[in-house]
Amino acid sequence: MVNYFSSDFKLAILGGGQLGKMMLYETRKYDIHTLVLDPSEEAPCKISCNYFEQGDLMDYDTVLNFGRKADVVTFEIEGVNIAALKQLESEGIKTFPSAETLEKIQNKAVQKEFYKTNNIPTADFEVFQSLDDLKNSVANGKTKIPFVWKSATGGYDGMGVSVIKNTEDLNDLSAGECIAENLVPFKNELAVIVARNPSGEMKTYPVVEMEFHPTANQVEYVICPARIDDKVAEKARKLAKNVSEAFNHVGLLAVEMFQTKDDEILVNEVAPRPHNSGHYSIEGSYTNQFEQQIRAILDLPLGNTDSKVGGIMVNLVGAEGHEGEVVYENIEEIMKLDGVTPHIYGKKLTRPFRKMGHVTIVDKDLTKARKVAEKVKNSIKVISKNK
Repeated sequence: MVNYFSSDFKLAILGGGQLGKMMLYETRKYDIHTLVLDPSEEAPCKISCNYFEQGDLMDYDTVLNFGRKADVVTFEIEGVNIAALKQLESEGIKTFPSAETLEKIQNKAVQKEFYKTNNIPTADFEVFQSLDDLKNSVANGKTKIPFVWKSATGGYDGMGVSVIKNTEDLNDLSAGECIAENLVPFKNELAVIVARNPSGEMKTYPVVEMEFHPTANQVEYVICPARIDDKVAEKARKLAKNVSEAFNHVGLLAVEMFQTKDDEILVNEVAPRPHNSGHYSIEGSYTNQFEQQIRAILDLPLGNTDSKVGGIMVNLVGAEGHEGEVVYENIEEIMKLDGVTPHIYGKKLTRPFRKMGHVTIVDKDLTKARKVAEKVKNSIKVISKNK
């Protein structure tokens, strides 16, 4: 057994954003030596790791040389150089999730084809090499409007996804490889986080329900447990396990799903890392998702995924019309409310819909928690100084 604690063992994290920062809460708890690589000099992780390096996550040599400083490499963002990860693996440096897993997920077109090949239920789709190819298909009547457009690469936090309702909507899209996906008539958007370690131990977190902002295509509320029938929840957790096994992933895998009008469960997409849909677990679960990520990638026993209490997470995003140095209004007011915990990510500059933090509300009564969440959402403002 490797001695990870208060030892010479080194864990490298590619990406220094809020997910890495929250992972570092756990490595500090266990006294695990950490190294972080991020392109930003003001990355949120900078204050919490043992060693910080500024560099391009997509640059082969930068990632390779950085990874060679560690015993195990993980990432908190999918946009990293896969060839460098493969080279590190060939040199005996463990990378979790593996380069092979990430390669199947990083490109959404490849990810969707993977579901098709592995008989994983998902919405029908077509892949196009360019926006022009898609426009031609629409013009020829082969691709019917409406549909959901997704950029194959580079999408995050609602970016790179648009519902196409008319031909004019095609003019605002990026030019590269993309997917046209059938609109799914769904009751709920759900997510299940699966944890899996190299020994094959696997656990799922309870199903959560996600409520989205109507225009930003971004999660506003995450509700745990989801307000769905037990049989539907069981089906969602089982499907999430099947997806994890198909990818043969190690670490955390967040599986986003649709619950259709007929209570079928379709996989939307996955993220091979801690995820926005699991933030409630910091206050709400016996083992939060970030500790579970550390346990999984280090092949330690997985922790209890049950909730101690009902939890709702509210995203704090930059207000529309505000850009520049950030100011948080009314945090003191929401902290007067029972069961409310704010998490501020440490990003100095705000812009519209940028994720700047989140707030967790815990309560045995989920209906009460949802009302407090609404109050939090309406009270707190993420604005800029010079507006």
